[in-house]
Amino acid sequence: MNVRSYVEVDGQLRNVHYENDIHYTLQMCEWLFKIIGVWPLVNSHTRSKLQQLVSIVLISTCFSSILFIVLPTFHHIFFVEKNTDIKVKMIGPVSFCVSSAIKYCYLGMKGHFFERCIQHVRKDWKTVHDPNYRTIMLKYATVSRKLITVCATFLYSGVLLFHTVMQFLAKEESGENSTFRPLAYPGPDPILDSQSSPTYEIVFSIHCFTGLIMCSITMLAYSLAATFVTHICGQIQIQIARLHDLVESKQKKGVGPDPLSVIVHDHAEILRFSKNVEEALREVFFAQIVEATMNMCLLEYYCIMVKELNQHLFALIQMSSKPSNLICEIFQEWQNSDAVAVITYVTLFISFTFNVFIFCYVGEILTEQCRQIGVNSYKIDWYNLPAKNAYDLILLISISQNPPRLTAGKIIELSLDTFSTVSLYFCHFTDIVKTKFYTLTYFQVAKTSLTYLNLLRTFADWLNVMTIDTKLLAKLLTKLLTKLNFIELYADSYDIKN
Repeated sequence: MNVRSYVEVDGQLRNVHYENDIHYTLQMCEWLFKIIGVWPLVNSHTRSKLQQLVSIVLISTCFSSILFIVLPTFHHIFFVEKNTDIKVKMIGPVSFCVSSAIKYCYLGMKGHFFERCIQHVRKDWKTVHDPNYRTIMLKYATVSRKLITVCATFLYSGVLLFHTVMQFLAKEESGENSTFRPLAYPGPDPILDSQSSPTYEIVFSIHCFTGLIMCSITMLAYSLAATFVTHICGQIQIQIARLHDLVESKQKKGVGPDPLSVIVHDHAEILRFSKNVEEALREVFFAQIVEATMNMCLLEYYCIMVKELNQHLFALIQMSSKPSNLICEIFQEWQNSDAVAVITYVTLFISFTFNVFIFCYVGEILTEQCRQIGVNSYKIDWYNLPAKNAYDLILLISISQNPPRLTAGKIIELSLDTFSTVSLYFCHFTDIVKTKFYTLTYFQVAKTSLTYLNLLRTFADWLNVMTIDTKLLAKLLTKLLTKLNFIELYADSYDIKN
């Protein structure tokens, strides 16, 4: 750590570059807030008249662009389109638009909650006085930035593929006297002719712009969750470091605040901050979990419905003897079918899956990190403390038994168990689709693999509390691998009808 980043004030080191640290921590959230025009609502102390005016213009533009997609699409689904398959195909994109509008409203209405959370983060960076503690906080700030970057890569890639590449490379349908040029969403045909130039180009550009806005709204929710929770984790690690130094501090009996009092005070601040984060984001979490679960199922359905692909795919699975040959043959078939659509759907599916995982993962690490306060309170040499101070640790241990939790609308607890449940909803959807498609060996395999994935996780948790010798562990793993081979045998033995 660079010692020039600190000055000595009253015998203690103070961070003099906290503004750079705050900028590093909140930079991505600030970008996204500004893109959708909500930044002045969460930065009321420094906003100017010009910022308020720009915010009003941006919010109006974003809402208008979302309505420009939602209203014509609803009109097309309920009053124009008669084909049920096409209606279902429109549900996924329009549900993403509606969910984005709902999240946008909540992000605007909860501006004062976000401001309170951001001010708490700023205060923590200003008051950090130890180079080692600042290193911990920077470490977790880096983790949040990496999570946000990966999340943004998947989400923006999928949305851009859907709004641009998939439309450019789609097959244009020719009528008797005209050619139908594809759009990501139905155009406002009752008012305008969306197929004529330059109307088509304008509508296409608005759809792309709106896609980026909706993507930014969704990314803002992920960014806030990742930034706030990783900041809490950094603060927890600082308290754990203080706990390990507690015995030595008591033995020195130096002048200054009681170290245990500082730990208890800061721990209470962490719990208060965790509650504020949960109150600020729980409605957005709920909207995102419901949207992602539904879209994961719909994207699977869209992959099944891709023309010219399914009639060959399962036959290739049955006939191929080597996985490498199978992959090559599948890609060869994709060259003759709607490969771009499949790649887009798969990218979006990975994006939604990963983003739900991010929400559940940050909820899990928040709960686990807050539990560590109690665990480490017992691990220190508490028996070397004065009896009165040792008794005080009981309060920390007791409170850590009920750690804060992130919830989606106070209904769904965000944890890795919740993520497994969302995956099982995806599996149940394959059973519904099976009633229409009798060649679903691949999806039975996917369901079986997910089931054994949950089994692996349960098995790993069991190993954490049980002591198993090497021979028994090898025997158990052998049995598990034998059952996993059932997937390949099942695909080979299933009779696929053409």
